[in-house]
Amino acid sequence: MLPELTPEDLNARLQRGEDIQLIDVRQPEEFAYCRIEGSQLIPLGELARRAEEIDPDRPTVLICHHGVRSMQALAYLQHRHELTNLLNLRGGIHAWSLQVDPSVAVY
Repeated sequence: MLPELTPEDLNARLQRGEDIQLIDVRQPEEFAYCRIEGSQLIPLGELARRAEEIDPDRPTVLICHHGVRSMQALAYLQHRHELTNLLNLRGGIHAWSLQVDPSVAVY
């Protein structure tokens, strides 16, 4: 089982001011439509060449639409880059919209 956290857990950590890197692995048009404030876009297809943008010293939460692509990204980064600071956002931005921030559009 790969490490993940719920939208509520992420929100609580952000509200406490924790220094968390948010990496969104969706496509640019999805990111333009809606995003979690403060997140950085690295589309899944660009992850191999942009992996160095992920800070190995900060907790990093990977985000996609429903949590599938971000889980793939997490597995890749753990296996190929030996990163141990990663968490998958369970349910993705869709769950974030429904459970935490209804101002974030659902699609």
